[in-house]
Amino acid sequence: MTNHPAKLNSAAHTSRCEHRFSNGTRCRLPVPAADARFCSSHAKLPQNRAAAADLADTLTAGLGEFHSAANINDFLSRLLLLVAQDRISPRRAAVLAYITNQLLRTVAALDRENDRENEPQHQHPTIIWDMPGPPRPRATASSPETAAGALITGSEAP
Repeated sequence: MTNHPAKLNSAAHTSRCEHRFSNGTRCRLPVPAADARFCSSHAKLPQNRAAAADLADTLTAGLGEFHSAANINDFLSRLLLLVAQDRISPRRAAVLAYITNQLLRTVAALDRENDRENEPQHQHPTIIWDMPGPPRPRATASSPETAAGALITGSEAP
């Protein structure tokens, strides 16, 4: 006598919840509708929500390309709302926020490059004249400053 696991027919197999537990086994509860993938208890989990897979449309709708800080700010605002609504995991949001941080750094670098390219090519160098100041009157021997300096150095004033 051999122990073969009982095989489910294809109709019963497709009407089961598709949630997988950490040990790899599949949930045995039935799905509530023919087009549903999860049972009522596992459909509530954030990772099993159908909307979790389609968040790209929510995050990027109307943004186009991320060539400005305003678009990146709009994206981060939408990301914050999705995290607050528990529609996206904090870990996934952290990864997306990191990527947008890198995009924001490249936007600033691209702006600096564009500014350099838009500068006139034939700029004349700036010339700085380092001229001496006006002449100062020399101290005479009869002035107190010269006499004091002579006493300090050990020489006599004339």
